[in-house]
Amino acid sequence: MIAAEKKRQEYAAAKRRTRLGNFVFDIIIYIVLAFVVVATIYPFWNTIAISLNDGLDSLAGGIKLLPRKFTWKNYQDLFTTPRILNAGKISVSRTILQTVLSVFCTSMLAYALSRKEFVIRKPLTTVLVISMYVNAGLIPGYMLIKNLGLLGKYAVYIVPSLIDIFNFILVRTYINGLPDSFVESARIDGANEFKIFLNIIVPLIVPSIAMISLFTAVNAWNSWFDTYLFCSDKPKLHSLQYVLMSFLQQSQNQSTSASDAGSMALAAGAGSMASISTPISTRSAITMVATLPILCVYPFVQRFFVVGMTIGGVKE
Repeated sequence: MIAAEKKRQEYAAAKRRTRLGNFVFDIIIYIVLAFVVVATIYPFWNTIAISLNDGLDSLAGGIKLLPRKFTWKNYQDLFTTPRILNAGKISVSRTILQTVLSVFCTSMLAYALSRKEFVIRKPLTTVLVISMYVNAGLIPGYMLIKNLGLLGKYAVYIVPSLIDIFNFILVRTYINGLPDSFVESARIDGANEFKIFLNIIVPLIVPSIAMISLFTAVNAWNSWFDTYLFCSDKPKLHSLQYVLMSFLQQSQNQSTSASDAGSMALAAGAGSMASISTPISTRSAITMVATLPILCVYPFVQRFFVVGMTIGGVKE
């Protein structure tokens, strides 16, 4: 009896120690996660605060979580600037067109090269995969675009991105996991390959399509280097990200003069002046405008993204 009671006490003490250890471990995990969340959200929140603060007051610094002098003027000036408005239209239109056309062409190619009866599918797939790892380089790529007559034209945003090899691999892997009986039954009913692709395959690969649509849309929206290479001398074709990049470079050169001007205005009693925009406040406003669309779209396709990566990325 004494030995049994001693074992029970030892077991209870070990259980208490285990609970205490788990509790301490959970507290440490929560603290680390809270630090990661704060470190992730704070720069974004600080940018929002600066974008909603008076431009002249922002030059003094010290803005952390909330604006000292709240104003919408930074966004008003932003949306009334012709260059920004035109750049926004270019970015929105290219993102929509590039996403729709690239996803359609990539998915159709993936379906074609997933058919076992297509005798040259393996050599073509090998060539496509090699092109993903071996790049001709910047100069040959520029010369190709020039020889195609796409320099300084809107089509330069669309045509080179019609096929994405990484997305092609994901979609083809997803299609290979589908039963062949769907396609065979459709062929027996007299459907051609295009109808099979649209009416049979596309509804079955919606998660994969949603996933590559997100990839394509994010890349198209954030792209600025193609504008820099091919359309830098065409202001009407500048994208929003390129305008933001240009403004960031200009603001670095203008920050000193802007600070001097702000100091002189404050010394002259400009505290009662109307709100004005400065490089730092306008830069924050542009950053928010360029970032928010992706943040608004991502929650709606997140579940498809997870399913697509799980099913399309692994073949059993």
